[in-house]
Amino acid sequence: MMDYFFHGFTTLQLVILMIAAVLIGINKTGLPGLGLLPVVMLANTFPVGLSTGIQLGMLALADLPAAWYYRKTVNWKQLVRLIPMALVGIFCGFLVLRMVPKESLKPLIATVILVLCIFGLTKNYIFRDKEKIPTDWWFAALFGLLAGFTTQVANAAGPVMAIYLIAMRFEKKEYMGTAAWYFLILNWTKVPIFAFEGRITMASVRADLAMIPLLLVGAAIGIWLLKKMPQKVFEKAVLILSALAAIKLFF
Repeated sequence: MMDYFFHGFTTLQLVILMIAAVLIGINKTGLPGLGLLPVVMLANTFPVGLSTGIQLGMLALADLPAAWYYRKTVNWKQLVRLIPMALVGIFCGFLVLRMVPKESLKPLIATVILVLCIFGLTKNYIFRDKEKIPTDWWFAALFGLLAGFTTQVANAAGPVMAIYLIAMRFEKKEYMGTAAWYFLILNWTKVPIFAFEGRITMASVRADLAMIPLLLVGAAIGIWLLKKMPQKVFEKAVLILSALAAIKLFF
């Protein structure tokens, strides 16, 4: 049975895969901004194509319980604003990856995320009046485009969307519900694209299916953490994790 799901995997790869599954589950239901840590772990342990394929499979599977659990706290108005340009961003990322090495794009993505983190940390001082926070269609379109592009290029949309959703001053459950459904749509849209590119294979699918119990464990831990975490601590944790993830992209 082990050989069927993890044929050719080393012990180290299996351990990293299991840790990454728990972290992805936590990320989806309790600590957004944590998502790039599994990216780094998998990229440093598996071949590039296999690591991104395995990661997307686990993300897509973890989106399902997260979207179900937070189904009553979704801001559908924001999703309608974000999704169209996010799909355009995914298409742009698909085209760019066929022309430019992904490694050369990481510093640019990191710079964008760090600038957005600074905005997130200073927005309460810049926009003391809640009505002055940009909430027009172009603001959502810009973040949707950036998120779609970064998720296709480097699976780095989490920090981008974290800054946008915090800028909207969402209560933490509304934040999680909107993020859950946003990434459910984006990640399942990416699955056929990754399969076309050869990044999702039968080997990655089998490994992902075997990780479902650990993804659910992580999701349960995330839900527990979110219930215990005050709103201000939640927002600060998201921004700090997003900034650290962005810095990691420079290296």
